[in-house]
Amino acid sequence: MLSLAVHHRDQIQVHAQDCYPAECCGLMLGQIAAIKGQLHKKLMGLYPTANAWDPATTSVEEQTSQQALTTARRYWIAPQDLFAAQKYARTQGWDIIGVYHSHPNHEAVPSECDRKWAWPQYSYVIVAVNNGKTSEFQSWMLDDQQQFQPEAVSVSTPSVTSTFATDF
Repeated sequence: MLSLAVHHRDQIQVHAQDCYPAECCGLMLGQIAAIKGQLHKKLMGLYPTANAWDPATTSVEEQTSQQALTTARRYWIAPQDLFAAQKYARTQGWDIIGVYHSHPNHEAVPSECDRKWAWPQYSYVIVAVNNGKTSEFQSWMLDDQQQFQPEAVSVSTPSVTSTFATDF
């Protein structure tokens, strides 16, 4: 399960709309714990990044596909952004718990490319942006067979500082 505050969801959606028609991307920072055999992730902060996708690095196999693989169809988080986010998260006592990105004019369902690059235990939030407006907001997680499964999302309006101690 992924727990987040309503303002985090709103920030992701605004980022997705601001980047349209390109895909937005960013990292989700927080805490992760196994409770009764299930992973629970608490989003504490966002680390928006630039979409560093470079079509010049596209494989020959992908270049022959029907769709042009531009920032409207792909995203890439630069290694230096990943490192900076990890460093910042550690100063807060957090970890990187997932990645978010948008799908312009497409549903919030992972692509095969999303699956190939996904890491176990991370949450993958995808936001559908149709004609510049967000619609679907869905989180996904890899299962033991390396396939995406929907992940439950709890969105709250906190009245006190949210921690694992207050939430679970």
